[in-house]
Amino acid sequence: MKRLMLGTLCWMVSVAALAAGPYAVRKRVQASMLVTGSIVVAADGSVASYDLDKRGQLPAAVVGLIRQNVPSWRFVPVVRDGRPVLAKAAMSLRVVARPEGDGNYALTIGGSHFGQSASGIDSGGRTITSRQRKSPSYPVDAARARVSGTVYLVMRVNRQGLVDEAAAEQVNLDVVASDTEMRRWRKVLADASLQAARRWTFNPPTVGREAAQSAWVVRVPVTFALSEWGRSAPVEKYGSWHAYVPGPREIPSWEDKPRVPASVDAVAAGSISEVGRGLQLTTPLHGS
Repeated sequence: MKRLMLGTLCWMVSVAALAAGPYAVRKRVQASMLVTGSIVVAADGSVASYDLDKRGQLPAAVVGLIRQNVPSWRFVPVVRDGRPVLAKAAMSLRVVARPEGDGNYALTIGGSHFGQSASGIDSGGRTITSRQRKSPSYPVDAARARVSGTVYLVMRVNRQGLVDEAAAEQVNLDVVASDTEMRRWRKVLADASLQAARRWTFNPPTVGREAAQSAWVVRVPVTFALSEWGRSAPVEKYGSWHAYVPGPREIPSWEDKPRVPASVDAVAAGSISEVGRGLQLTTPLHGS
């Protein structure tokens, strides 16, 4: 964990977000960035090496935090043909800056996700992929109220590639309001996402052990981003901080597949990740 002075981070958090809304909710505002890269795990489960995408665009404090923690991580060894082997995977880390109430911010790795091959390419039908995924319509009420945020959906996909079950596991909002209003807006964005998601279709794996499953549980983040009239929605710059109010995590009862230690919001927007698959981290993110 690193502690930073507010002056260092004042550029990253929206002053309007911190100054508006009820005091109790303001205290929950945090800022984060998603850092991507790749990691190589040795046959014994230790970290052999790692690499960060666009390292030069990341704040020095973030690079230092990752350098301080990643080498001490341990994973469940990857076994092939009965033998542990070297394994490489895509890595995404959610770095979070939380206010400590004394003018300082605590910088931590809040979540992680270790996905498929770092190439990001489906190797011959071994992973589930998207077939048709139309974006949800922006709720009119939310747009008029300038409400934006990210909905983290979790879905169970059957062998025909259809969505059997869908739920909003977490909704993070980019606005500050009372708890009652925040619950309302989380539901509005979640309902719009679920309405679209239930019509999505996927391509199930066709080869390997995954192909024999009866269903797959996947996670997909859906971002609702506002723009000025007549302009494209803003694209979040890699290495920049994003201020938001994290919503509560709700795990649906039908999601009974064993979990890999991974964060809901460590998955990049627009991507698909299969729950229960990937490298399994056995140590805390901060090695304590």
